[in-house]
Amino acid sequence: MIAQLNLIPYPNNVDIHKDTLKLKRLNVKYNLALKNEFNELSKLIKESGLSVTESKTIDYNVELILDDNTMPICGNEGYLLDITKNKISITAAKSAGIFFGIQTLRQLKIETSKGVISFPSVSIQDNPQFKWRAFMLDESRHFKGKEVVYDMLDQMSLLKMNVFHWHLTDDQGWRIEIKKYPLLTEIGSYRKDTQINGVKSDKRTGEPHSGFYTQEEIKEVIAYAEKKHITIIPEIEMPGHATAAIASYPWLGTLDKLIDVSETFGILPNIFNVTDPAVNTFLENVLQEVIDLFPSKIVHIGGDEVKFGQWKESEMVTNWMEDHNISSYPDIQIAFTNRMSKFIESKGYRMMGWNDILGENLHHYNVEEGKKENNEKLAQSAIIHFWKGSQELMISALEKGHEVVNSQHNYTYLDYDYNSISLEKAYSFSPIPKGIDKNMESQILGLGCQMWSEWIPTQEDLYRQVFPRIAAYAEVGWTKTEHKDFRRFKTNLETVKQNWESTAYYSKNIKNDDSVNVTFSVDMSDSPYLKDLEGGREMLTLSGTFKNVNTGAEEYWHADSVSLTDSDYNGIYTGTKLVPKNSTLSFLLLKSPDGSWDNHIKILSTKSCENLTSEKNYNISVSSEDIQVAFKAGDCLEL
Repeated sequence: MIAQLNLIPYPNNVDIHKDTLKLKRLNVKYNLALKNEFNELSKLIKESGLSVTESKTIDYNVELILDDNTMPICGNEGYLLDITKNKISITAAKSAGIFFGIQTLRQLKIETSKGVISFPSVSIQDNPQFKWRAFMLDESRHFKGKEVVYDMLDQMSLLKMNVFHWHLTDDQGWRIEIKKYPLLTEIGSYRKDTQINGVKSDKRTGEPHSGFYTQEEIKEVIAYAEKKHITIIPEIEMPGHATAAIASYPWLGTLDKLIDVSETFGILPNIFNVTDPAVNTFLENVLQEVIDLFPSKIVHIGGDEVKFGQWKESEMVTNWMEDHNISSYPDIQIAFTNRMSKFIESKGYRMMGWNDILGENLHHYNVEEGKKENNEKLAQSAIIHFWKGSQELMISALEKGHEVVNSQHNYTYLDYDYNSISLEKAYSFSPIPKGIDKNMESQILGLGCQMWSEWIPTQEDLYRQVFPRIAAYAEVGWTKTEHKDFRRFKTNLETVKQNWESTAYYSKNIKNDDSVNVTFSVDMSDSPYLKDLEGGREMLTLSGTFKNVNTGAEEYWHADSVSLTDSDYNGIYTGTKLVPKNSTLSFLLLKSPDGSWDNHIKILSTKSCENLTSEKNYNISVSSEDIQVAFKAGDCLEL
């Protein structure tokens, strides 16, 4: 019977009995407050071709029970599920618990014959480890539309995820109707073209991209999510990632000049002029319409990856700093963020932002700012969405009294490929870092997994990156750490994947059994050529040869070179190459406009002489396992 409990996320307390319950129909007794949950159960059963009726008498075989006395053990989302040989009962303190109990029942269902479904006899007492179990979809870069959002909400609910983080504005598109400012969607939702092949590429699709949600459509999506006990958190980026807004209303920008919605990706310089009272009023008006739409009680303002260059060049900003005794550009951002936080709180909501809003130096392009002491302090009520930086930075935020959602990028970013974040690595993530004070653990609300959409133009691209890793994050969020078991998870995943493999939701990541993946990681942070790479069209590529030990042939792969990209803009460039097992790999690192042999510069590592061949190439042996090759770039040699 144990083999039948292929549950994801796995319950925290399970007792398995010997009996089996077989049903030809369901007669359900339930509290009238659980009409939505009854409808969810009815849909589940009708999928199996059985009839479902509402019980008006004692003749019932399923009971849904709301009981306030279960709050101490169930909380807001937990449930008690009992399946005997005679009936099913789901008890919870809140309707969300009943709903999640039904999702467990869905996975326990066994279709033994036509017109009959069976359930193993079990007793489950379950509630989640974390109250924040989020999936983020970025629709600013590539608009997907509400049907895809509905699909994702369906899949989230099956996995007991409860927060849909909706990234709706950025440099490449403004996706939410704001009635007071119609140009945000008339202009800001449309771009002329779209970059492909990486942030350094000159290649484009040659086609425009557009799309946005009307406020009525937003309300429809919110209503759909509420039935699944999913809270939608909107994200409206400020003060950076503002190109689409500034393209719509140029006076919002620090330069006050006409620009286009960006067709390229990466970190752009365009930034709101937050020292202009009219700009702050504009942003407050936008937030007011967002608050009027979303009942989430939390608004995410982004706040990440702000480049201060345009502020530094602005006379208006310089004068404002003198008038307000502000000594650094991070202090301007913190002061602005506090203003937005105060406004949001005045409406009965809370502000959330990426951990950049704390003012610490997270990015090498603001390295000079990191040497200055910030005088402004972020409002303690702000929820910190931690995505980048050391454990010490997270602890610092906790010590300041902030609540934190942990979305450490190198564990939770779904746009990273499976070499960077494997299924096992995703499952291994712990929102609570090791060694932190036990008294601060309650301040960590949970985790989010993020689907940034620069390089996923199609629905199929989205699903390829999300599934099956989203199931790992669901179990990280729900199942207590001491109950996690990756081997059990993989076994259970096979059952869950059967629901995906015949649909668009799941793409197998197929790899030739005779090959291994070599993942390259090049630290360019101290290289004199990093500025060239960041500033424009230069590229980093790997080119070379490998000698196949099995055939003795030397095979060239320059024509199929590896382009290295900086996924999180921290100066670490990565790329992956599929290579035959048991081969010798020889390669060189090039900086060039197009990865060609013309006008290129060969970059050596700081310990290059120990690893170079007589031809001045790097040389490594590849065995039968995937490997990672990491080195730090140093001196450069022109060829």
